[in-house]
Amino acid sequence: MAGDFDVRGRRVVVLGAARSGIAAAELLVRRGATVTLSEMRPQFDGMERLRDAGVTVESGGHVARTLLDAELIVASPGVPLDQPMVTAARVKGVEIIGELELASRWVKGPVIAITGTKGKSTTTTLIGRMLSAAGRRHLVGGNIGIPLSAQVDDSTPDTVHVVEASSFQLETTVTFRPWISVWLNVADDHLDRHPDMASYVAAKARVLANQQESDVAVLNADDARVVEQSGATAARRIWFSPSGQLQEGFVVDGAWIVRRTATSREPMVPTAAVELNGRHMLDNVTAAVAVCWAAGVNPEAMTQALRGFRGLEHVMEPVGRIGGVSFVNDSKATNVEAARRSIESFAEGVVAIVGGRFKGGDLRELVPALRAHAKAVIAIGDAAPLIREAVGDVVPVTDAASMGEAVERGYEQARPQGVVLLAPACASFDWFRDYAERGRAFKQEVERLKSRGA
Repeated sequence: MAGDFDVRGRRVVVLGAARSGIAAAELLVRRGATVTLSEMRPQFDGMERLRDAGVTVESGGHVARTLLDAELIVASPGVPLDQPMVTAARVKGVEIIGELELASRWVKGPVIAITGTKGKSTTTTLIGRMLSAAGRRHLVGGNIGIPLSAQVDDSTPDTVHVVEASSFQLETTVTFRPWISVWLNVADDHLDRHPDMASYVAAKARVLANQQESDVAVLNADDARVVEQSGATAARRIWFSPSGQLQEGFVVDGAWIVRRTATSREPMVPTAAVELNGRHMLDNVTAAVAVCWAAGVNPEAMTQALRGFRGLEHVMEPVGRIGGVSFVNDSKATNVEAARRSIESFAEGVVAIVGGRFKGGDLRELVPALRAHAKAVIAIGDAAPLIREAVGDVVPVTDAASMGEAVERGYEQARPQGVVLLAPACASFDWFRDYAERGRAFKQEVERLKSRGA
């Protein structure tokens, strides 16, 4: 936290009018800055609200002169930083930070920051529930829900900010220092935006960069890249292991999530309290238990928080059954690793709906999971030809030109008893606004199929 950070009277440009950009612009105005919000779209929700708050809105494209005249630029996570006019402003000496960095300079309470390729939202939500069960004042947000900038005014020294942090948010951090950092895993993702895997990993590693000896880093002992990067932090390291091959740290051991030490085995949470679908979800629970133990939450509160929690919308979400066929919405599985884990969550009989706008990685990594657990793939969106090429020699692949067609064909091939699983391994932006709209479309088509008496 940088309490002496002052923007009064400074010319600040916010790039991008997504939720975090709007929250940043409103916060900056309240802090006395002269704010211009620059957005590529001609129209967007919140334009009039921003103008009423005193923000100058430039829509329909970024203006080079506006950026060059700025004293500070705050970039939304979705804005590429390699644009020529952004580069020109940086060369001129304009400070360029992200919304997460901006807000962190003003929050008064400690921050728990969660990053990783898969499982961030579930883990972030679980930590919030556990803190709530323990009676701790907290706010949950960041890349999930409410941007950190919208929490600043409600921040107090005893408010714990539980923040989901994406690579796009972390790459623009400078002084951001979590009290507890959490790095769940890392796999190929967002390679349509990051130039290479090394850049993606380096962005994730920013969550550790400014931590000090009084801080804590909760890390995945089974992930070689996380282990390799862990040496960069001065924080006390607490390990968790999905495989259970860990002498000291947090693991699933029998019917319990336990904390192992060199001399003891401390039961924390019974696995029977976990009501989430998918073995990989237990990994997220184990990480959340490790975090909340470090934060001083007692095991009883952790267990209480788990009971009745069946997961987030669009994350391994059961949608219903038609006859013997189940439908599961994992629209948030937007990369290959997430889709693989999703497919592996079922013993057999999976018909996976895969596709969208490909973000990079190797679709062939789905082959072992498909061979062991799936009977067919329905390929959708821009990536359909890539999917057919990658896995067509392992399972039958059928193209679908719409979500309705994908659901119908999935049902036909999953009968009489199987699972139609939306596990796209891709972004949604070819057909949909975001993964949530894609997930809702899947659920609507399942309901239509039910109503036709399938």
